[in-house]
Amino acid sequence: MKYLLNAFHFHYRCQSNRTFVKYLSYNLQIMEQHSKALLLSSSNCHGYSMLEFAKEEICDFLKKHDVQELIFIPYAQKGYDGYTKTIKNVIDPWGFSVSGLHTFNDPVEAIKTARAIFVGGGNTFLLLKTLYDNNLVSLIRERVWAGDLAYIGSSAGTNVATKSIHTTNDMPIIYPPSFDAIGIVPFNINPHYIDKPENEKHKGETRDQRIGEYMEMPHAGTVLGLREGSILHVHGKSLILKGVAGAVLFKKGEEKTEYPVGTDVSFLIDNINI
Repeated sequence: MKYLLNAFHFHYRCQSNRTFVKYLSYNLQIMEQHSKALLLSSSNCHGYSMLEFAKEEICDFLKKHDVQELIFIPYAQKGYDGYTKTIKNVIDPWGFSVSGLHTFNDPVEAIKTARAIFVGGGNTFLLLKTLYDNNLVSLIRERVWAGDLAYIGSSAGTNVATKSIHTTNDMPIIYPPSFDAIGIVPFNINPHYIDKPENEKHKGETRDQRIGEYMEMPHAGTVLGLREGSILHVHGKSLILKGVAGAVLFKKGEEKTEYPVGTDVSFLIDNINI
């Protein structure tokens, strides 16, 4: 029994060391990355047509990076053709050309040569599983980190751009091989963040309570709640809140903090715990 316990403890230490090395490597790479991304809380915002609130930011972002052709990834929903058509009808009139990733014979080769992608919203679990199934998670991460691929995400597309999908609002209708996501930013985001339910008679858990449950877990870290209409602009180690609404930051053992549009939240990378 003594030898079995020693073997178990040795195995546990090895597993813990491998996990530490994995996250140390990830965090060091994050600090050197050259990512270019727009992370939208949602595609729809009250008072605006689809993506209208983000039109100026998206157009400036794509033009700045000399992008004319945009690959749309519709994996978060079923009905790829219809979803892609909806996005194409919005963005093409802005002077860009949208194509669905599902229309390419080889999605890996398509991403290898793409200059920009737009990952649409829907179900985060379905989206991440399909990205893993098509061997795209690490490829997108590497190309975005290198500064070779501009990334736009909305809702679920923003969730998968973060450290993990632990703070999605979606139901687990299918299971990805891991909750670890692309990791363009080294923290979690909660899209569609709202302080309290619209119906005051609702007695279920609030969003703050749900995020609080996550914060009780040993693997939990910082969570940025993006209100609908909020956009996180990522340029290397620079993080700026844009759009028409702000964000709320959650940290373990601290009260939540409100940040308005225009706030520089680059400290979320600068203060990364390695």
